[in-house]
Amino acid sequence: MEVTTEKQTPTQFSENASPTGLDLSPEEEKALRRSLLWKLDTRNLPVLALLFLFSFLDRTNIGNARILGLQTDLKLTTLQYEICLAVYYLWYIISEVPSNLVLKKFTPKVWLPFLTLTWGIAAAMLGVVKNYHGLLAVRSILGVLEGGLLPGMVLYLSMLYKRDEMALRMGLIYSSASLSGAFGGLLARGLYRMKGVGGYAGWRWIFIMEGLMTVVVAIGSYFFLCASVDTASYLTPAERIYARARLISDGPQASDDSASGPSEHERFSWYQVRRAVFSLQTWLSASAYFSILSALYSYGLFVPTIITGLGYGPVSAQLMSVPMYAVAAVLTVIVAFASDRIKSRGPFMLVTLPVAIAGYALIRTAKSNHTKYGALFLMAAGLYPSVPPVLVWLSNNSAPHFKRATAAALQLSIANCGGFVATFIYPSSQGPAYIEGHTIILGLLCGAWVLVALNVAYCAYQNKRKEEGKMEQYRGDGSDRDPSFKYVL
Repeated sequence: MEVTTEKQTPTQFSENASPTGLDLSPEEEKALRRSLLWKLDTRNLPVLALLFLFSFLDRTNIGNARILGLQTDLKLTTLQYEICLAVYYLWYIISEVPSNLVLKKFTPKVWLPFLTLTWGIAAAMLGVVKNYHGLLAVRSILGVLEGGLLPGMVLYLSMLYKRDEMALRMGLIYSSASLSGAFGGLLARGLYRMKGVGGYAGWRWIFIMEGLMTVVVAIGSYFFLCASVDTASYLTPAERIYARARLISDGPQASDDSASGPSEHERFSWYQVRRAVFSLQTWLSASAYFSILSALYSYGLFVPTIITGLGYGPVSAQLMSVPMYAVAAVLTVIVAFASDRIKSRGPFMLVTLPVAIAGYALIRTAKSNHTKYGALFLMAAGLYPSVPPVLVWLSNNSAPHFKRATAAALQLSIANCGGFVATFIYPSSQGPAYIEGHTIILGLLCGAWVLVALNVAYCAYQNKRKEEGKMEQYRGDGSDRDPSFKYVL
């Protein structure tokens, strides 16, 4: 097997998009690809899933702590509690784009574990706050530190995998968010039994122990992640060359190889940042994701409260939330797998979103507690599987590196404004029916469906223009406007 590094020819996002310009027989390339993906998957995906799991645990465990005594012990009003939720999202949103722009300088191997380590410490500190102002301050710090994780992971995956391999990987990672709901409820119940230890209330131990677990995971993650495929110690020299060639072949044509693929040598460009900010795809995708996250965050924060309102006790509510998250985790992986296999993003969301819409319509009008509980399954089954396609869609369609970095982070910054919506639309005064909150989310999800449909149509229109030769002036410029670079629908 002879591996060379000759100039690569870009390929389209299609079933036959395998040529890498390397001197390999089909059998050799198949074996090399299998070996490469196995190593990338086993070294990175479990670690990223753990980081994301603890990210969700550390941001949503305040919902579990609330029904187990936090609000009462700290003498918080409903408004003060909601402000503590909202300030987290404020700082989370502000930190996303800057974090992604510096990720390349510090490398994912260092930056992602650093963020996790520091927010784990902050999460543990939530267990020792004494009043509203202390809770507000620590939640602010937590938002700053957690904000860079998800956009950083999306960007990191794009530095390791081809475009038609990302949704499944993101789905596997994001399913850990679904599991965090199940695992978080069980863990909260177990940690609550530590009440009285050290003179601390049970809800305080939820924060302390989950924060300390995050610190341990962060330290371990440093030894598994890599800076790039070119420096991954667990890859053979042939695998490193092949990994880079795959990424180059999957990107737009460029005057030199450094403008596509892993892009270690690409220089920072404000022009590419502006292109991302003013891209129609960015705003269509981000606005749809905003609506989805408004639903998703409110679901995670208030499901324990909603279940309690259906007649279950605080501890039982944690257990009753487990099945719906487990179902959502399985469906998330199935949809992500199919999305990669068919090489499509938007059409899958056009199928999954109506499931969530049906769930919100049902819970809004249902009278029976059993029917309302069943509606929670539909909501989770439609919301969680919609996320991996929308997360990787914009990254798939953005090039070169700094446009992709900015677009991925800006999308999440806009989408995470949904945290403000989630914080204020489910006040306890509306419980247990929460008619107004469900109605708002129902409208947002209907709007998300329309936005996704528009983005699919826009991408198809741009691909048609490329096929008709109307974008030839961009051929070879190394950007997503290159006619050889087909947008993913």
